[in-house]
Amino acid sequence: MMPKKELIRIVKTPEDEVLIDLTGKKSGRGAYLCGKVSCFKLAQKNKSLDRALKHHVKPEIYEQLAEDFTSVENEFLAVKEQSSDE
Repeated sequence: MMPKKELIRIVKTPEDEVLIDLTGKKSGRGAYLCGKVSCFKLAQKNKSLDRALKHHVKPEIYEQLAEDFTSVENEFLAVKEQSSDE
């Protein structure tokens, strides 16, 4: 259990797209992961995103999410650090 601001939201949109939602405001069913790539890899291994989103997440979507997760990890951690300083 962590505060919502310390988690990254993965969302399945009404158009059946699965993507990262850093704003936390996109419509659709969401799942939250800690901001580390290791958390994402564990979720992929356990298929916990499939269960949370109530949707089969295809392997190619996991690959794209892994790339996206890596690219947003540093941005997410910087925002988290900045908000903790205030």
